[in-house]
Amino acid sequence: MPSITRLPLLAAALGTALTGAGVAAAQDSLSGTLKIFSDMSNPAPRAVMEGMVDRFGAMHPDLEIELTVIDREAYKTQIRNFLTANAPDVANWYAGNRMAPYVNAGLFEDVSDLWDGQIGEELASTKGAMTLDGKQWGVPYTYYQWGVYYRKDIYDRLGLSEPQTFEQMKANCQALLDDGVKCYTIGTKFLWTAAGWFDYLNMRTNGYDFHMALTAGEVEWTDERVKTTFANWRELIDMGAFIDNHTAYSWQEALPFMAQGDAAAYLMGNFAVAPLRDAGLDDSKLDYYQFPSINAEVALGEDAPTDTFHIPAQAANKEAARAFLRFVVSAENQTLINAGDALGQLPVNANSSVDDDKFLKEGFDVLSNRAPGGIAQFFDRDAPAEMAKLAMEGFQEFMVLPDNLDRILDRLEAGRQRIY
Repeated sequence: MPSITRLPLLAAALGTALTGAGVAAAQDSLSGTLKIFSDMSNPAPRAVMEGMVDRFGAMHPDLEIELTVIDREAYKTQIRNFLTANAPDVANWYAGNRMAPYVNAGLFEDVSDLWDGQIGEELASTKGAMTLDGKQWGVPYTYYQWGVYYRKDIYDRLGLSEPQTFEQMKANCQALLDDGVKCYTIGTKFLWTAAGWFDYLNMRTNGYDFHMALTAGEVEWTDERVKTTFANWRELIDMGAFIDNHTAYSWQEALPFMAQGDAAAYLMGNFAVAPLRDAGLDDSKLDYYQFPSINAEVALGEDAPTDTFHIPAQAANKEAARAFLRFVVSAENQTLINAGDALGQLPVNANSSVDDDKFLKEGFDVLSNRAPGGIAQFFDRDAPAEMAKLAMEGFQEFMVLPDNLDRILDRLEAGRQRIY
């Protein structure tokens, strides 16, 4: 059994750390016990979680807080059990389809009321990821951007600029190929990297709402609009845009192609920046751009995997739980927990400050101001696990054998009819 850390706290403990907003919150009358279950078990995230509990407790001296930290993998197997029996008041989880089973089972509380007014405005870019059946079922606390990380020095040498359209993207690609450089590195050995390409190509071709309907099983895989997405993907495949033999590489094993200049870019999450820097690409050589527009009629959507807090439907202290969720998403707290010496990711509140890193700053701008279409969670979070596996196998096969598309789509459609 996991151990429980009991944290009855006094306002004086951290009183000097409270700003005006925090002092105002401290005047709220909360009492009883607030039970929090968290999967933030690694050292840095655990310290972040414990820090949030300390600060919130200092604001509410009559509230006793019990924090239970569970190993992340164990948490995934235990969550349904503890939501069903002896539920905590607050629990960590994930946005998008990953929360759907617990929403559909009536195990998460509807917290749409929290999204009215200021919170809804400040967290607007993430609202779609927290919405099912027109209601919001939790709040996010951190996320990170995806996008195209590229060799700026190679682009500069060839006189290329960051593409704003798919046509410009393909023109850049051809110039790179003519120079003997592959446009993109990728390792599809573990499938999910190909899903990133499908996410962006589909959102840019058909829009965020269509993409989410597809991952929710509401659109046939044989739909002509899906085929258009694959037709756009095939243009890049037929050009020879991707490195050879990518099915033999993991995402990490594909990094040297970019580091050594054999490929000029990588569609990847921001976690790729550290190893690319470690490989010798400083900020004069490494840059980032938002995946360009394909269909000018659809608003740009982005992939940004998001971690969340929820109130279990059977929570005993929902008043304190709602107050904690409001605290979690406040601009001040978001700045603090996502700093470089904390989570090192992006705050979800548009009024927060971002760590002084050029990729985090640009990613924050993209997700807060340049993603009007919506924020997707990534294919294997937005689709059910069985469908995600089947589809990602199809994406990998398509990248190697694009002539197999009709058979792939028939197989995925058969899976959709069986799984949903």
